[in-house]
Amino acid sequence: MAWGLFRHENRQKSERSKRFYARVEIAYTFIDFSAAILFLAGSIMFFWSSLETPAIWCFTVGSVAFAVKPTLRLFREVRLAAMGDDGDISARE
Repeated sequence: MAWGLFRHENRQKSERSKRFYARVEIAYTFIDFSAAILFLAGSIMFFWSSLETPAIWCFTVGSVAFAVKPTLRLFREVRLAAMGDDGDISARE
């Protein structure tokens, strides 16, 4: 793929890239769960007309969370592709 994005090897370049990948995966999973919970809560709230406005807000915030997911994934891949191989750097020193 262009620019070396979405390559599995990028995740394993160095200890730094492994840690970064793990941190972003945790954030991605948290966002995924948050979006799912918000959509589920919004769906349940729609059973009562008095909760319609909070339900709409749950759907809106959940939609934003779903939009953040591909943004976070692209950010992760660009950063990983830009990270150097620490092993190669230390071998040259």
